[in-house]
Amino acid sequence: MTVATNDGVIDRLQYLVVLSRPRFWFYLAGPVVVGVAYAAETQSELFAPAAVALFAYFLLPANVFLYGINDVFDREIDVENPKKASKETRYGGQRWVPVVVAGCAALALALVPLVPTGALVWIGVFLVLGAAYSAPPVRFKTTPLFDSVSNGLYVAPGIAAYVAVAGSQPPILAIVGGWLWAMGMHTFSAIPDLEPDRNAGIRTTATVLGERRTYAYCGCCWLLAALAFGAVDVRLGVVMAVYPLLVGIIAGSSVGVDRAYWWFPAINTAVGTILTLGALWVIVHG
Repeated sequence: MTVATNDGVIDRLQYLVVLSRPRFWFYLAGPVVVGVAYAAETQSELFAPAAVALFAYFLLPANVFLYGINDVFDREIDVENPKKASKETRYGGQRWVPVVVAGCAALALALVPLVPTGALVWIGVFLVLGAAYSAPPVRFKTTPLFDSVSNGLYVAPGIAAYVAVAGSQPPILAIVGGWLWAMGMHTFSAIPDLEPDRNAGIRTTATVLGERRTYAYCGCCWLLAALAFGAVDVRLGVVMAVYPLLVGIIAGSSVGVDRAYWWFPAINTAVGTILTLGALWVIVHG
C-alpha cells in the first residue's frame, strides 16, 4: 500500500488501520483473552470491566502505538522493505501520525482506575519496551539479542489481564514460557527482512545469525517455551510443541520463509483458541 496523502478523516482512519497491522491485532489482544480465561473462576469474571477494557485497548490503540512508533522511526529503513509496498504501508512524514501514536500510548491511563497495581506494572512494561524497541536512544531493534528479548512485550498484555482478574501473578514458568515464545516469534518474523535490514545497515539477531542459524534459534526458543508450559500443565506443553515442530518443517522444506511468515497469524490464532477453549472447559464443567 502506498503512503496516504489525503487529509480526509476517512483516509486518515484507513491509513491508521493499515499501519496497525490488522493481521497481527490478536498478537496483543489474544494474550488478553488467554490470560482472562485462565484467571477467571466463574463465567461472569470473563466479562469483568477490567477484562473488557484491556481487550479493547490492546485490540486497536495498543497496536497503533506499537506499530506506529516503529514506522515513524523506521522511515528511512522501510524504503528497502518490500512488505511496505504490499501488505503494509510506509510512513510518509505526516505530522499528525506521531500525535496519534502518542495519544494511543497515553490512552492506557484510562485503565488506571480499572486494574490493580500488579496489572499496571505489566502495562508499563509493554509501553516501555514498545517504545524502547523502536525509538532512540535505546532502539533495541538494532541490537542483536536485545531485539529478541525485548519482544516479550507481547505477553505483557496477557499477564496484565491475568492479574486484573485473578488478583495475583500467573505461574512464573508460564511467564517464562510466554516470553520465550514471543522471542522466537519475533526472530522468526525477522527472517524475511534479512536482506532489507542488511542493505540498510541494520544489525539484528537474524542478520548476525543468518537464515539457517536463526531457524535453530527460533526452534530452541520455542522448544524451551513448550517445556516451560509443560511444567505448568503437560497439556499446555503439548499444544505449544507445535511451534518447534513447524519451524523444523519450514527449515527443511522448500517453502520460502516470506510465504510461511504469513501463515503464523492464523496458526497463532488457532493455538490461542485451543488454549482458551481448554480454560473455558474448566470454568464451565469444573
